[in-house]
Amino acid sequence: MQEFWVSTFWRYPNRLFALKAAIALSVLLIPFVSLNLSFIGVTLALGALAGALSETDDHPKGRIKALILTLISFGISSASVELLRPFPILFGVGLVGSTLTFIILGGLGERYRGVTFGALLVAIYTMLGADHSPQWYWQPLLLPAGALCYGILSLSLLAYRPWRLLEEQLAQGFEDLSLYMKKKSELFPSEAEAQEKLINRLSLQNIQVVNSLERCKNVLNSYADALDDQTLLRPYLHQFLLLQSLHERAASSHERYDLLSKDTDNHEMLEGLGQLLLQLSQACHQLSKSMLTGTSYQHPVALKWTISALNDQIKRQLSKHETNNLSLLLKNLTQSHVSLQNLNFNVETGLLPRVDRDHRSLWERFTEQLNWNHPRLRYAIRLSACFLIGYVLMLVLNIEKGEWILLTSLFVCQPSYSETRRRLFQRVLGTLTGVLAGVFIVQLLPTMAGQTLLMLVATYAFFVWLRKNYAVSVVFVTIFVIAAFNVTAGKGLIILGPRIMDTIIGAVLAIAAVRFLWPDWQQKRLPGLLTVALERNKIYFSSILSEYQEHQTDDLNYRIARHKAHLADNALVLAWKSMKLEPKNQQKFQKHAFSLTYLNHALLSYLSALGAHKNTDKYISKEQQEMFLQIEKVLAQAVSALHENEPCDPSIGLHSFLDELSTLLNSCEKGVERQKLVLIYNIAEVSEQLLREASLIAKET
Repeated sequence: MQEFWVSTFWRYPNRLFALKAAIALSVLLIPFVSLNLSFIGVTLALGALAGALSETDDHPKGRIKALILTLISFGISSASVELLRPFPILFGVGLVGSTLTFIILGGLGERYRGVTFGALLVAIYTMLGADHSPQWYWQPLLLPAGALCYGILSLSLLAYRPWRLLEEQLAQGFEDLSLYMKKKSELFPSEAEAQEKLINRLSLQNIQVVNSLERCKNVLNSYADALDDQTLLRPYLHQFLLLQSLHERAASSHERYDLLSKDTDNHEMLEGLGQLLLQLSQACHQLSKSMLTGTSYQHPVALKWTISALNDQIKRQLSKHETNNLSLLLKNLTQSHVSLQNLNFNVETGLLPRVDRDHRSLWERFTEQLNWNHPRLRYAIRLSACFLIGYVLMLVLNIEKGEWILLTSLFVCQPSYSETRRRLFQRVLGTLTGVLAGVFIVQLLPTMAGQTLLMLVATYAFFVWLRKNYAVSVVFVTIFVIAAFNVTAGKGLIILGPRIMDTIIGAVLAIAAVRFLWPDWQQKRLPGLLTVALERNKIYFSSILSEYQEHQTDDLNYRIARHKAHLADNALVLAWKSMKLEPKNQQKFQKHAFSLTYLNHALLSYLSALGAHKNTDKYISKEQQEMFLQIEKVLAQAVSALHENEPCDPSIGLHSFLDELSTLLNSCEKGVERQKLVLIYNIAEVSEQLLREASLIAKET
């Protein structure tokens, strides 16, 4: 039984999350429905549902604080709706004011974001259930009580394994890195036509890895704030540093993949490197699995054999007086193997690693958002406008269950046009599918017991799919709603027509809000994103050179610089991806966005290769360091020019430097020294191309 529990639920966090919600709802639903107190049972279940959606990734102490905030905000939100509902004008003012307040408060941090979203959700749930409530105070008591029930269950499970949240986040990070490595292994070797698409997919997968690193950092800081003895975090901090190090090595590029694959002498070696990268991917997957199940990590023996075979191949080439231009790449991947193999070696010794944290006070974070150009303030105004217009339409047109308009707008309206458009299609498609499925299933389960069972199954499926596929999760939450209305009022099928119409109206309001209220088109953001990306790459570059010149005991500043460079790269990738979903007349810089995404990710990959070898003694000579300093100087000048919104001066380019380096490469034989020069050349060449793209955008803006 224990083995089944571990393999089915502990191994899959989404299933465990769904099981917690389903158990909480069953405890609340079944007793009250069996006693013919359906309204109480369903209202408590909705409170538990909102509580689960509001849950934050905190240390148990932080989770308790978040639960208290959740209960208070749910009570205030629900009571406000009940008290103001008879006064439409006051209700409209309160709806707009509370939405603005909750969204801005949600910007203070992840803990507040979940709680405030739940408060808005509870307000709409209260509107939906107001007609069935015996007294005004029932829902303000029942909805927080349902959230409390779920919170107690979740905290009980966390008390059993208090490090579970941290293990889940780290495991997800290694799983995302595993997928990144698996995708990258397809480049060794690969056809030139396929490489561009593969690299773009890699840049998208890189977003998942960097986001996982960000979540790991936040949870680590949450645990650090709650613990008196920081040394308890030591093994998790080392795992976090290992994840960062492996990501840097996996993201690195020592040479252009098209040139590597063209050289027929490399094919056998490239196939071996691809296999090695695939095995490293499988090792990261196994490490992720061991973290979730609580079992010890077993390092794959095949990795050692593969590395040994590749080293033998290099030795055979040297014995034949041949040289190989892939030894640095093999050295890089070998170091990843060694790091995984020595995962628990010397963990309990040395300085306690530090993690970056946001040192701004809550007041500073709050006031920072009170800026007309801040995206969160604009999002708050858009969502408030959706709610207000939806509420007016509901009153003026006397729309049956018009509260669904507001609920749809809450889920569909997102900070950007592309995200909102994506959610619109997912929500509408999911609702229509859910309605059709719900009609069919309700006929098969007409009894009260059958409807209750349907609600519980739909709840479980909803939470399983929520983080994997939003459209599928909407199907199940629609089925849940149909069953819930059947249980409370016997009107599940009657509301299907209004449910579909309200969903369409709410989705249209959401897309109209982001389309016409201060639209933040990507073409306007692109010059600024490029400036930030170049600046972050330049800082990362400087940090790498500092590490070579004087190795630091604590490399926190280096890791911060690297992470910020990746965040800037992610922003460029998302801008290019989002631009493809925007109106045609707003895609002015689409080709530039694609080029910038490709080039910036390439530059970051070359810098990662340079950083991956920073602990290798005498990896670059003094002359080579001077070459890097020349590139650094040009990047700094380019950033300065972009800050002033002026085209980059052609005289600050790297034309002559590239010509000299090209001549030097032509006279240099294959081997380690040539690989170092190739890396320098690639960094300089991509930097030059980025400067050219930056100048073109500056001229067109």
